[in-house]
Amino acid sequence: MTLEDQHTDRKSLRTITGKTADWDSLAKDCVCFANGAGGRLLIGIEDGEALPPAGQTVPPELLDRLRKRIGELTVNVQALPSLQRAANGGEFIELAIDRSPGVASTRDGRYFLRVSDPCQPVLGDDVLRLANERPGRPWEAMDSSVPRGATDADKLAHFVQAIRSSDRVKDSVKEKGADELLTHYGLAVGEYADAPGRAAAGTTADRRALGTAPLVQAIKYDEHGQKINKWVWDDCELSPVELVDAIWREVPDFRESYEVAEGLYRRSVPAYDEKVVRELLVNALVHRPYTQQGDIYLNLHPERLEVVNPGRLPLGVTPRNMLHASRRRNEGLARVFHDLGLMEREGSGFDLIYDRLLSQGRPAPVPEEGADWVKVTIQRRIVKPEVMRLMTEADERFQLTQRERITMGVLAQSEEMTARELAVRLETEGAEELVPWLGRLVEFGLVRRVGRTRGTRYFVTPDLLHDSGINLPTTLRRIEPHRLLELVREDLRRYPRSKISEISDRVGAEVSRSQLKRALAELVRLGVVVREGTRSSARYRLGTDS
Repeated sequence: MTLEDQHTDRKSLRTITGKTADWDSLAKDCVCFANGAGGRLLIGIEDGEALPPAGQTVPPELLDRLRKRIGELTVNVQALPSLQRAANGGEFIELAIDRSPGVASTRDGRYFLRVSDPCQPVLGDDVLRLANERPGRPWEAMDSSVPRGATDADKLAHFVQAIRSSDRVKDSVKEKGADELLTHYGLAVGEYADAPGRAAAGTTADRRALGTAPLVQAIKYDEHGQKINKWVWDDCELSPVELVDAIWREVPDFRESYEVAEGLYRRSVPAYDEKVVRELLVNALVHRPYTQQGDIYLNLHPERLEVVNPGRLPLGVTPRNMLHASRRRNEGLARVFHDLGLMEREGSGFDLIYDRLLSQGRPAPVPEEGADWVKVTIQRRIVKPEVMRLMTEADERFQLTQRERITMGVLAQSEEMTARELAVRLETEGAEELVPWLGRLVEFGLVRRVGRTRGTRYFVTPDLLHDSGINLPTTLRRIEPHRLLELVREDLRRYPRSKISEISDRVGAEVSRSQLKRALAELVRLGVVVREGTRSSARYRLGTDS
């Protein structure tokens, strides 16, 4: 049984039966799927379970009631319920929701959108954005006057050969002829090639006639910000698939390398990781809004690469949640690029970029969004070469997962992080969602965890840092709790009746205010310190027995 993902959710049968029925919540979930990519609700399977209760039965009349209530509570939602029987004999309802061609809403005028797993409300100006983005599918099905037989023979042959050589394609698909493959991938409908078909397998004139065929400019700048070189792909001669190889091959900066010290030896490392650059290019080509004109820019600065794409991120995806949110704007192109092995599966492309960069001791990518553009910046040089050695050894020994490598890479480049700081870096909603990202790092002894609840702090085991030659500045942030208590006690012996701000100034900025508050609270609890006053006026002194 498929667990929850972007296209699947599970609900208890109690959601639509008895006194606990929550039809409004169900309507909201249906609107989420309809405004997204469609999906299905498995009603009768509890959260955390893969199967319905054994022997569970669903009254047949419940399907008609479900269909009627969804129609009454929603607008522009097409939902089809069907009765299913699981392997354990339990029955459940599979409610299939189609992607709505218009904007779906609840009857009381609320809008929702499913991005990855969460269902998010759409408010204010984003409602207009949602309405404007609904034509994403019509671009892919745009009427064309180009017969499917008039495609570029060489490009079509290259596409067919690439599909048949891919390890991501089923044998039944590889056996199809060229004309059948155009239909299978939605590159042609009926007698004519559609917009993606003209972009991927059409002639140069066909792509130029689209008006929004991808055009790319790579511009090199010197240290003063002056342009010193330029490469342009604006003749529409290449298909989007061919552009990725051409750009990587023709920009010489992508094949530059430099040496970093590794003990007594020196190691040659590429200026830019090939998989990272290719993934950024593919994201720019696949996820851009093809209803909007504009070139893709690769800005090559001495210390960084900026990939700038026209248009904004898909609604629901922000620079803050790109590690988790996944929403394809052009399904047809995404499917072609995936099956050709040019992009990762849905929702994992940005994870790969994080993984590759952090494992090499480079900073994480920096995404930004403007009024009509999206920019991702990656650094050219490795900030901490020692991290690369540490990550390689840890991965070889423990076979870390991608999320574990990302988390360890983040921590290895910092002295330590609180649970909240780490959650921000990993773009999780809260500290409780760090568990799958930390994985087995603490169990393996690669990462240490000290403190509890909000005071929890994480850092890479110091011995590992020392063995890898990573030199982090020594501060008081990792001071042991008992030493901090003694430090505060000694400070109050010298300066009685001090405010917490005064104690903080003397102890130093290396000890955070939250650490100091916890230490004072513990000393008060033990009776060692007496607190006088409340809130900002509170002062502390040693007890009479101290």
